[in-house]
Formats: sequence, structure tokens, C-alpha cells
Amino acid sequence: MNGAGLEDVLPLSPMQEGMLYHALLDEQELDVYGGQIAFDFEGALDVAALKAAAAALLRRHANLRAGFLHEGFDKPVQLIPREVELPWQEIDLTDVAAEDEPHRLDALMAADRAQHFDLTAPPLVRFSLVRLSGRRFRFVLANHHILLDGWSMAIMLRELFVLYAQGGDDTGLPRVTPYRDYLAWAAAQNRDEAAKAWGRSLAGVEEPTLLAPAAPAAATEPPHYHHHELSEELTAAVAALARRHDLTANTVVQASWGVLLGRLTGRDDVVFGSTVSGRPPEMAGMENMVGLFINTLPVRVRLDAGQSVADLLRRLQDEQSELMDHQHYGLSDIQALLGGGELFDTITAFESYPVDTDSFSEPVDGLRVTGVHTTDDNHYPFSLAILPGERMRLRMGYRPDLFTAGQVELIGLRLQHILERFADAPEQLLGRLDVLTGAEREQLLRVWQGPRPTAPATTFPALFEAQAARTPDAPAVV
Repeated sequence: MNGAGLEDVLPLSPMQEGMLYHALLDEQELDVYGGQIAFDFEGALDVAALKAAAAALLRRHANLRAGFLHEGFDKPVQLIPREVELPWQEIDLTDVAAEDEPHRLDALMAADRAQHFDLTAPPLVRFSLVRLSGRRFRFVLANHHILLDGWSMAIMLRELFVLYAQGGDDTGLPRVTPYRDYLAWAAAQNRDEAAKAWGRSLAGVEEPTLLAPAAPAAATEPPHYHHHELSEELTAAVAALARRHDLTANTVVQASWGVLLGRLTGRDDVVFGSTVSGRPPEMAGMENMVGLFINTLPVRVRLDAGQSVADLLRRLQDEQSELMDHQHYGLSDIQALLGGGELFDTITAFESYPVDTDSFSEPVDGLRVTGVHTTDDNHYPFSLAILPGERMRLRMGYRPDLFTAGQVELIGLRLQHILERFADAPEQLLGRLDVLTGAEREQLLRVWQGPRPTAPATTFPALFEAQAARTPDAPAVV
């Protein structure tokens, strides 16, 4: 990138700084922040129009052309060139036998997924079109997460299909609100007030809450995923609980995760991460802005055994509401307030952004979407994504070198069990809340204990006296 070809020089958002740090740290390892979404098309695909639509996206959104530099600067910057060459490739698999096609597609997706983005060489997005037999195609869009988040991806995909229908002409699409406007808004926020608010929220936290055992320096393979779907009845019960107590469903799930994390780590004061949308509603045009707005921030849950579930839920929501105006503050700055170092190794995300894959089933006349494949990883050992719907889904991502599939499945079952207890008895005290599933309790009390011995018909004092007579010199209590 030379000066004559530059359109803009911008700072980085806190989340972008974090992703750049991990990209540099793991330069020779797996880059978990390389995202991928693929569409299976069937019908009369106009390849030239699709290519023109992809090029139009890069023209419309300047920050999709960003490259990131840190050497020679006090703080890293993103440079926006005026033009970039469209990274486009076409692959022909029309002659592949039907039985071999899935394996070839999987191999292509894996190879694309493993291909590193050089953050200094924009654009950090690429398009691949795979031709299959019988007027079928797979269209793969890969990008580095440092450019955009899930909400932005949904906006970009909607624009892509409009641009495709119009042959790359963006007439009729809303005016682009540039990402630089958001960065200017973030820079203008009161950092001192934010630091005070986060300092108050985390006062007394002396050590991180870590679920995983000691982790190696970097992941050697992408995260594995386990999906757990709640019943319609439980989903409705969670929603009813939230409405009855003026809560969000996110608060209910976060509180249940805090309870489970406390039991799993043996602590009554836990911290985990939460991914927030980071889109300030007061900014004009924010609903159509493309960029990386999300931020990962700490959630602290203090577990008082004498407090009811309902009281915990209200307190957690109140505490989170007090931090709403300070969600722009960076995680590294928050960590610095507490002396540096990590605070947690698990994160949650309530995925309420408008990605409705059903709406892409017939994007334009004569073209049908028959499948959608997405990848959205992160570097944390364990992540919990909550996907709302008639049946709430829990998507748990985990590092397979740190957790087994069985352990993660059990975490999902326990979380469901806690949600059931929350919904059934919100007045129950936390100290009386049982986190074991029915199967676990049966295993502990029945299977592992074996036949129960017959208890003598006597009292405890009599048994104590008899034991004292048998071993009068033995310690009674230690």
C-alpha cells in the first residue's frame, strides 16, 4: 500500500486490537479468527453477476479493504486503500463422481479454512465458487473476523443478493455509514468514567475463573462443537420467567452458567466473558453499518447460598445494566485495572443478530439456496452461544485437547437442568439448588454405592459410645 493509493488511515477498535494481538501471537499456528460461510446454490447462476456483486461490496464498504500494520507505530493502524483486486477463484468439480463429491467439498472447505490471512495485505476477504454437476454450485465467502462481526455479515449477505440481482449496481441500497464514524464515536467516549465503572464492578476479584486445565500455548486444530437443543416447553418457561421478573433471556442463561461455573470450579465468585453487540443505538445509520462492533467483556456472578434464584437474576441484570454505557471499553484495559492477566477462559454470546438463513432460500428468481455452512471460532477453551428460537439451542465450542466430547455433553445437560430448576422454583435458595442431572444422581446414589447395608436400630450417641469403648485411645475428631 503506497500513500497515493490510500483512502484513509484509521485506529483500531478494542476488539480489533485483541484480534490483531492473537493473530501476531499465533502467526505460525491455527488462526481461529478466520471466518467462513458457504451457500449451496441450485439453478441458473449468473457467475458474472455474482462476481460483480462481490466487487461492489468491496467498493461500497471501505473497511472491507483494510490492512493492519503495527511495526513502526505507537499503536496499530488500519490502512484503507482506494482499490483492491477482487480475490476470486473458481473450481470445477463437475466431473467428480457423486460418491466422491462430499469428500472433495470437505477437503476444499478445510483447505480454505486453513489458509491464513496476511493482515498486512488487504483485502482480508476472499470468494470461491465451486462448480458442481447438475447446475449446482457452492459459493464460499471467507474473511478474517477482524473486519466484521455476525450482525455485519448478515447485512453484507443481504446486500450481496441485491447486488447480484442488479448485476453489481448498488442503486437503491441505503447509503453506507462509514465504519470510521463508529471509531470516532468510540474515541469520544469518557474513558475515565468507564474505568471507574469497571473498577467498581470487579472490585475484590483476585484471581481468574478458569474452567480448563493448564492450556498449551496455542490451539493445534479448530474448536469442536456440541449442540444441545432445549424443548419448546423449557424455552417457553425460560421466556415466561424472564417476562415475569422483567429480565432478558440472556440474563437467565448467564446466571445459570454462573451457577454451573461456580460448582465446576468450586467458587462462589466467578467471572466469565460475554460478547456484546457494541452497536450504539444513538448513532444514525448503525443498523446498516458493516464492521467489527462486538466486544468481549467480563460478567461477574457472586453466588450467595442464602439468596434466592430470583434475587440473583435481578441483581445480575441490575449490575449489567449499570455497565451498558461502558461496553466500548477494551478488555485489555479492564484487565490492566486489576493488575493485568486473564480474568476468564469461558465466554457466552447471545446471538440475536438478524441472520435468518431461511430468508436466503430463494434469494433471486431462478436460484435456490439448498444449504448454508458457517464457521465462527474463537481462541477461548470453552464458549457457549445461545441461539434463540421456538427451541433455544446451546452451541458449545471447545478445544478437544482440553475437554472430551462426553464432558461437554454433560455440561449441556447440567445447564439444561439448572434452567429447569430456575423456571420451576425461582424462589429456591441457591444453596439448595441441585446441579446434578437425574441420571448423575441415580449413578451416585444407586449404581456406584451398590447394595445398601442394613442400618442398626439404634441411636448415634449409642454408636459413638460403642466405638469409644472399642478404640478408647483413637482420635475422635480431627
